[in-house]
Amino acid sequence: MRLILLGYDYLVFYLGLIWLGVLCLSWTPFALLGTYLLSERWGTALGRYAIMAGFRIYLASLRLAGRCSFDLSALDALRGEKPLIIAPNHPCLLDAVMVISRLPNVACVMKTGLMNNIFLGAPARFARYIRNDPGHVMVKKATLDFESGSHLLLFPEGTRTTSFPVNPLKGSIGLIAHHAGVPVQTVLIETDSPFLTKGWSLFRKPEMPIHYRVSLGRRFDPPGNIRQFMSELEGYFAQDLVHGAEIPMKPC
Repeated sequence: MRLILLGYDYLVFYLGLIWLGVLCLSWTPFALLGTYLLSERWGTALGRYAIMAGFRIYLASLRLAGRCSFDLSALDALRGEKPLIIAPNHPCLLDAVMVISRLPNVACVMKTGLMNNIFLGAPARFARYIRNDPGHVMVKKATLDFESGSHLLLFPEGTRTTSFPVNPLKGSIGLIAHHAGVPVQTVLIETDSPFLTKGWSLFRKPEMPIHYRVSLGRRFDPPGNIRQFMSELEGYFAQDLVHGAEIPMKPC
């Protein structure tokens, strides 16, 4: 039975990777066409909704396989909220997938390399995601995007966590929140697996089952003093993530 379960885990893992690639590539031609045929307003709305739907289908298929569980329902409370920055900690590569899968109108700050990626590039550009360009350019684009009532997904660490409980935070989140005058909603992501943490190969199978849980943390008002805000935000993440690590994960 152990060998059968191990074989099933390998099947779930590698078919899951292929399935994610198929979902991304199948949307790419439509995203390319839509970028030229639709107005920015309609293209952005359709692009973001399609990415949400695709990620939701992907996570649902993993859940259906019985070897991964995702408790993401807390994110549903953010639907219909006024413009705000969604600021999660960043333990693994699936973090953005989990958050975006629950929200139909969220822009994401992405590295330039990912914006040019064959699997993610065209859908991200169609959805008008924001490159992590030099600070003032990114701040300007994010501020303009808020005018449409959208949310912004921005990982304050800038990269996946390598120093538990949280890396030193990047100041861009404080700059955007200050200039755009929007609050910052923290999100706490917990998992019982090191899968897809920094340095983990995409093709390395983890131990299964894997459980993920997302909860809403404290909401910060738009900062007046950016330096003080960043210090307070980093202290909050460090304290709450250490506390959360003491809570045993339960299958969903």
